[in-house]
This record gives sequence, structure tokens and C-alpha cells, in this order.
Amino acid sequence: MIAMNWTVETVSAVDAEIEALPVALRTRLIRLLEVVENVGLEALRAPHVRHLDGKLWELRVRAEGGIARGIYVTAAGRRVVVLHVFAKKSRKTPRRALATARERMRQVTT
Repeated sequence: MIAMNWTVETVSAVDAEIEALPVALRTRLIRLLEVVENVGLEALRAPHVRHLDGKLWELRVRAEGGIARGIYVTAAGRRVVVLHVFAKKSRKTPRRALATARERMRQVTT
């Protein structure tokens, strides 16, 4: 049996959010998304991924310049859809970030 590859998609606002990250964080996040596409989501474990709530999960990156998170959901057809990306400033994922991700999740066919 041949394993089907994962694809990574972003909702419209996410590309600008990724661009807004400091270079080191952006590079790490993009590399993590490439790992998902090349090796599969199953290959990632803590500290790189963490379940948040319901269908929401987060990709976690740390680099010079701080910490960034990418909130995502999995969708039919082995797709990872990144809903929101932000530089993290506090210990907990901000409620506003979760609310943004939930709102954008309504646009996604899961």
C-alpha cells in the first residue's frame, strides 16, 4: 500500500501572517510545513504539535526572535489547513487567536 502524501493549504490571511513573522521564525515554520508535506503529519510529535481544542491543533516553532504558532485543522484528503499564524507573547494561546482560527475554520470544508 502506498502512503498518500499530505498537502498543506492556508486560508487567505495566513500568507500575510507568515510574512509578518521575524525571518528566523518564518523559516522554522515553513520548514515544519515542508516536513508535513514530505514526511507526513504523523511524523510530528510534541513539542512541534499540540492539540488545542476540538478540531484545532497548533504547530509550534521557536527560534531567535521568539515563539510562533500556526493553528490548523486536518481536512478530508489528508490536507492540513493552516487557519492562523502569530508570534506568541504569553504562556497561553491567546483567546483572540483561537477565536480567529475558529472563525476561519467555518470557511474550510473539512
